[in-house]
Amino acid sequence: MSVLAVIEHDRGTIATASLGVLTAARNLATQMGTTLEAVTVGANADALSQVAAQYGASVVHQAHHAALTDFGPEAWGEAVAQVVKKISPQVVIGTGTERGHEVVAQVAARLDLPASMNCTEFDSSFTGAQPMKVVRARWGGSLLEQAEVDASIKLVTLANHTVEAVESPASATNTVHDVELNDSVMHSFVQDRVERVAGVTLATAPVVVSGGRGVGSAEAFAPLEELAGLLGGIVGCSRAVTNNGWRNHTDQVGQTGTRIAPDIYIACGISGAIQHWVGAMASKNILAINTDKEANIVTKAGYAVIGDLHKIVPAISEEIRRRRG
Repeated sequence: MSVLAVIEHDRGTIATASLGVLTAARNLATQMGTTLEAVTVGANADALSQVAAQYGASVVHQAHHAALTDFGPEAWGEAVAQVVKKISPQVVIGTGTERGHEVVAQVAARLDLPASMNCTEFDSSFTGAQPMKVVRARWGGSLLEQAEVDASIKLVTLANHTVEAVESPASATNTVHDVELNDSVMHSFVQDRVERVAGVTLATAPVVVSGGRGVGSAEAFAPLEELAGLLGGIVGCSRAVTNNGWRNHTDQVGQTGTRIAPDIYIACGISGAIQHWVGAMASKNILAINTDKEANIVTKAGYAVIGDLHKIVPAISEEIRRRRG
């Protein structure tokens, strides 16, 4: 018996969310007095066994099939389901991403088991013999639900940015599973993709400087771009900004945009509606710049400057340049 972490990857490049899953799964395995194991899908992910071992996995199951060269939800779900059938782990934990949810849902359907998605906490007294209590983020994170997973194998996903990844090196053995896939799971695979410019992204940036309706125009984002550049960060925005056509939707922070977890989030002229807060609430520190001291983002922020962002943001940039000489 074991706790099994499902490793999400893109053609052999591990998803950052998988590191948190490995850490959470290791912590749960330690609590249960069992072992952490991991599963990768496709031969192009075999090298990730070294990463899994670095985070405590003692066994890495490698699901192989000629068709598993890129992501396909049905094929991945079937491959993981076949591995789960063979090894019978007590708990299976996937990533709380779109892909992670899709794969675990596929596994649940194929094994006729329930699944609990977007878990933020696991039962601290769980030993494997009883239903597992979990806390789930619902309604985009605005509601936390207490639930129980009662099944022979507990299938869950870990909400993003819930557990900080911590290494704990172990010696891992690799086990190859040649899975059988028929035409019924070959319907959808990634065929093509648009490659983004390499470098920091909104989801991974340590600093995000974001603007809302209060910025006023597309051109008025220039000072925010300057500040983000000085801090080694990236610029985000609220939904109101994308609705006005000032910035692309890929810059949007929020429930229907990107969820972020930077070291500091600087929110400029943003009211902080619940949909935006859902995307920003994992930020380690929040600085709000707003003329309205009652704005939702101001009341939730750890730090706030009440005033005109068009004066404050350039002043911050000028002070940074002065201190750097």
